[in-house]
Amino acid sequence: MLRTAVIGVGYLGRFHAEKYSLLKDVELVAVVDTDEARAKDIAQKLGCSYSSDYKNLPDNIDAVSIVVPTVNHFEVASFFLSKGIHCLLEKPITTTLEEADILIDTAQKTGALLQVGHIERFNPAVKILSQKVNRPLFIEAHRLSTFKPRAIDVDVILDLMIHDIDIVLHLVKQEVTNIMAVGVPVLTPNVDIANVRLVFKNGCNANLTASRVSRDTMRRIRVFQPGCFIGADCAEKNALIVAKTGQELSEKSLKSRLYKLDNNDALYDEIKSFVSCIKENKQPEVTGIDGRNALSLALTIGEQIQEGLNSLNLDINDLLPPPQDFVKSQST
Repeated sequence: MLRTAVIGVGYLGRFHAEKYSLLKDVELVAVVDTDEARAKDIAQKLGCSYSSDYKNLPDNIDAVSIVVPTVNHFEVASFFLSKGIHCLLEKPITTTLEEADILIDTAQKTGALLQVGHIERFNPAVKILSQKVNRPLFIEAHRLSTFKPRAIDVDVILDLMIHDIDIVLHLVKQEVTNIMAVGVPVLTPNVDIANVRLVFKNGCNANLTASRVSRDTMRRIRVFQPGCFIGADCAEKNALIVAKTGQELSEKSLKSRLYKLDNNDALYDEIKSFVSCIKENKQPEVTGIDGRNALSLALTIGEQIQEGLNSLNLDINDLLPPPQDFVKSQST
């Protein structure tokens, strides 16, 4: 029986706790949250103990999910990894590369498994990409979301774009040689909408757009490679492949296949995979190195955007609400 705990049971963490409680041969021992009332409520619903301090957990915990604000990832993960306790750490892995390196090194020294929570790797549409993409030449990704007052302590690159950064790095498996990034803050002091063009050593180009101030939601990736186009909709969980068959180029030589995929529970699959890797002593689907690579590129993109913004001399007052007369004039 694998004894587990969840550190941080806010919006996402409570779902982690629920998934552990559903798995066979897994015992959810405790949930932890600085909001003790919230921890108690979740614990009562799932039949486990609770605490407001992760340092007060029982000594026989085998594995934890860490679902706390990004700024606390390093502190909390260091505590458990140093004790040899396996960690599923939500993305991004940390706030700095130095912190990420220390976590990876600690996990290697203690033998603890470190899996980073890039959940889209467990999306069936992304799995189709992993199976079918072999020589990507151009990739286009759009990850758009309506505004939600969560995770605004980081910019949209670390909040949303990092999902597609991880997917693209996983598909291309090449060094990035050129980065051209732009973005602006809209509703928060951090960048809320961003676009980047990545050029890889093998000539592949990727164009990524992320926004958390959009009217509609979109999570789509399109990959173009010789003789084939593959489109994946991560929200609708389907994939379309259009491929050329034979030497002749005509409408008849183009064959398409639409994959209507199972509406799986990606978080459940992610946690189930984490547990399986612990029991079977296997490398996780998303390793600490994967998390570090995604963070490294995300930070570089963010720094380039910030340099561009600094040249504009933006003032925080630019983020203040528009005058009431402007709002009224638009609504009449």
